[in-house]
Amino acid sequence: MKLYSYFRSSAAYRVRIALNLKGLPYDTEPVHLLKDGGQQNSIHYRAISPLGTVPCLETNDGGHLAQSLAIIEYLEEVYPEPPLLPARSADRARVRSIAQIIACDIHPLNNLRVLNFLTKQFDISADDKTTWYRHWVYQGLLAIEKMLVDDPRTGRFCHGDTPGLADCCLVPQVFNAQRFNCSLEQMPTIQQIYQACEELPAFQAASPINQPDAEYTLQQ
Repeated sequence: MKLYSYFRSSAAYRVRIALNLKGLPYDTEPVHLLKDGGQQNSIHYRAISPLGTVPCLETNDGGHLAQSLAIIEYLEEVYPEPPLLPARSADRARVRSIAQIIACDIHPLNNLRVLNFLTKQFDISADDKTTWYRHWVYQGLLAIEKMLVDDPRTGRFCHGDTPGLADCCLVPQVFNAQRFNCSLEQMPTIQQIYQACEELPAFQAASPINQPDAEYTLQQ
């Protein structure tokens, strides 16, 4: 398999974690979102991923899949062991709910395309852009913190004591929150889960700083 990825992309980061947790080998094809006017905008890449986003997974049969959660669900179906989703339907729904708060509510408001549009279209300052980013990250992660604290199914990880889909999404979001100095003081459970994940080789190998296209600085 081949993963079209950008080292700082939290969506690509999610998929890297999932691939590593399942022990699946893959090649990385870097797509730099800032160089050359954005390599995701090239004719070549748009033929692979029409929306021009990362990640995109080239499967073993030559197909291409976009959208991180769809890719992870595909991996879960085709390579079911070890599972990233629990067995019970209610538990799977809980895990997907946490994952989708991140992937559908927090991340879309704060990805590079949106931040660039805010800057160029509305001429907002760097400080205003950071305020926007921190607001939506804080609101979303605070909701997840409450979900985790109020549910006895929370363990060492988001669901029990084995990392899964929710953790694949949580770790990249916390990593980015730290980059932008977002306050996590009111989120001790999230911080504990993040630290537990960071101790695992699968998460360490997926980290932006360990990618082949990683740059010396992680600042945008």
